[in-house]
Amino acid sequence: MAHTLTKKREQRELTIARKRLDLRADCERCFALCCVAPAFSASVDFAINKNAGQVCPNLQANFRCGIHTRLRQQGFRGCTVYDCFGAGQKVSQVTFGGQDWRQAPQNARQMFAVFPVMRDLHELLWYLSEALTLQPASPLHQELSLALGETERLTHNSPDVLIKLDVATHQQEINNLLLRASELVRADFKYKNKELRGADLIGAKLRGADLRGANLRGAYLIGADLRDADLRLADLIGADFRDADLRGANLTGSLFLIQSQLDSARGNSETRLPASLIHPTHWQTLKTTHVYFHS
Repeated sequence: MAHTLTKKREQRELTIARKRLDLRADCERCFALCCVAPAFSASVDFAINKNAGQVCPNLQANFRCGIHTRLRQQGFRGCTVYDCFGAGQKVSQVTFGGQDWRQAPQNARQMFAVFPVMRDLHELLWYLSEALTLQPASPLHQELSLALGETERLTHNSPDVLIKLDVATHQQEINNLLLRASELVRADFKYKNKELRGADLIGAKLRGADLRGANLRGAYLIGADLRDADLRLADLIGADFRDADLRGANLTGSLFLIQSQLDSARGNSETRLPASLIHPTHWQTLKTTHVYFHS
């Protein structure tokens, strides 16, 4: 019986891992929607102002970025931390059947409106697929599977339906389910004064902090010193890590951490990450003096 359950779990995890490949950006199959659809303002993250639907001046005719290898140096750090979760190729190749907005300009406005909706749905798919790998959340796996299937079904709607979709309501329903899953995983840490949801921790001195199992959902950790902090099993969904110092931090087993959060932070080769994420290329390889924890 135990062997059968183990095999089923392994098969489910393999299916989820394959599905997650579709939730990673494939720029070769996208018509550079992230370079056109979103608006941004001149700031530390962007060198210029750009309106929604306006083509970025760095975009070339072949849908490639002319300064891709120099984005940070040219003042476009915001581009390096953006993740569409595969929504770009889904809209380009599935929703619009491979018709790009340059060859079919009549579709441009609609395509740009669909893209952020699809991006939100794909992000939810990423979180739901992760929740299904969490064994302590197994009592919710059926609900999570149904939510995953319904969200996937929504992504295959027509452009007209997608544009009118009440994404905010769907997000709230999924978020409530993800929170329940998170609470099951973090059950052993719930009563240790680690309820930091939405907390203002901008510039906080948290070096070596024991944040295991903390609820850091939506917390503002901009510029925080998290060197050598222990963030195992911490719920990090929506946490703002811009310029946070993660050198030597332990993020293995953390919940709902995504690549773009790491891309916006600072770290090094000694920063420990979940297996599904990678060390950003801009992180410097620096040595860190470690603070050791007692279990």
